[in-house]
Amino acid sequence: MTAPEAGGPISLWQDRRFRRFWAGQSISEFGDRITELALPLIAVTALSASANQVAWLTALIWIPNLLAIILGAWVDRRARKRRLMVLADLVRGSVLLSLPVAYLLDVVSLGQLYAVALLTGTAAVLFNTAYPPFFVQLVPRSSYVEANSKLSASRSMSHVVGPAAGGGLVQALSAPVAVVVDALSYLASAILIGRIPLVESPAGDDGAAGPSLLRRAREGMAFVARNPVLRAGLGCATTVNFFTFVAGSGLMVLFASRDLGLSAGAIGLALGVGSTGALLGAVLAPRISRRIGVGHSIVVGAVLFPAPIAIAAGAGGPLWARAGALAAAEFLSGVGVMLFDVNLNSLQTSVIPDGMRSRVAGAFSTVNYGIRPVGAVVGGLLATAFGLRATLLIGAVGGALSLLWLLASPIPRVRSLPPEDTVAPLGDAGAPAGSPP
Repeated sequence: MTAPEAGGPISLWQDRRFRRFWAGQSISEFGDRITELALPLIAVTALSASANQVAWLTALIWIPNLLAIILGAWVDRRARKRRLMVLADLVRGSVLLSLPVAYLLDVVSLGQLYAVALLTGTAAVLFNTAYPPFFVQLVPRSSYVEANSKLSASRSMSHVVGPAAGGGLVQALSAPVAVVVDALSYLASAILIGRIPLVESPAGDDGAAGPSLLRRAREGMAFVARNPVLRAGLGCATTVNFFTFVAGSGLMVLFASRDLGLSAGAIGLALGVGSTGALLGAVLAPRISRRIGVGHSIVVGAVLFPAPIAIAAGAGGPLWARAGALAAAEFLSGVGVMLFDVNLNSLQTSVIPDGMRSRVAGAFSTVNYGIRPVGAVVGGLLATAFGLRATLLIGAVGGALSLLWLLASPIPRVRSLPPEDTVAPLGDAGAPAGSPP
């Protein structure tokens, strides 16, 4: 057992180790909201970057995910995953601190911004591939949904209040100096994670002779392809991410401004109100999964995440109706994405053996995150050819069709997570079916 389970699972708020990890992640998430605003502002205001240059700045943050499958294979061979997570946080903090230093010396450049985006993106992939093995050492299986709910809730809260707080800091301190707050948040995360009293199981071999990285990476992808839960989960998540990036936030804002005629203030208010849906979804996810089952929660989330885009696409009438449609779409989509993420992440964690966790995480990141910039490019092409409203409808319908991946899998029949001692594919009602692939 990785945490006390005698007499049933305890609340994770009573677990000092989890509280420390949750605090570190929450602080880091709020810091990230500042950098998400500050980096493009530095490019635009201090360096007069073009729209294309700003787009590349965003792309460079995601590009390292294309190598996640290789990095995951390397991480799986390391015995101490927590040390890699701490290293990733320290790298991100150090790289971000270079920006205010360069700004004060009046030598900040677009090339430096690109380097910061690429290095922080790479460190994020390192953290994310080391995270799954650490998570299962920290959290008992019976608390996976609760843990993911709490972590997702803090992430959602950061999206609700973070942009406003970040905007205030940027205005008061300037964008480069405000980045210091995010750098310090990574330092806080590194300290909190590093001080968690946890003895990691020696799953890695720290570079001992064994299969090559490419072979281990192929094994990770092959495991995903053979496992019915992971295969369907990855197919569904990749499909829904592709289409939601087709109808991405940039196009949604452009549509709200040009087609719906909303002011910047009205758009910000509508999106802010809508963001509370993700917070509500994260909080309610454990209760809903207990009521209707983990599998049904995933199915509902897979549809409720993309489908509400159609509400915004069909908006019309007076100003309050147009703004309300945008807010409703964001709210319902937020509830859906949390139902989907919290439950699918928990289910997938329960069916992956310890020796494969980082490799599977790398495979997922390469496919699932790698498809996002493709979706954004396709969305731009569709909007140019058919208009914004039609593109949003394509995103809504295409995303909802991701449901087909789930219907052909065991996932809808999963009532609860499988027992502690099995990582097999799941059959009816969450019971193990067969042996691990």
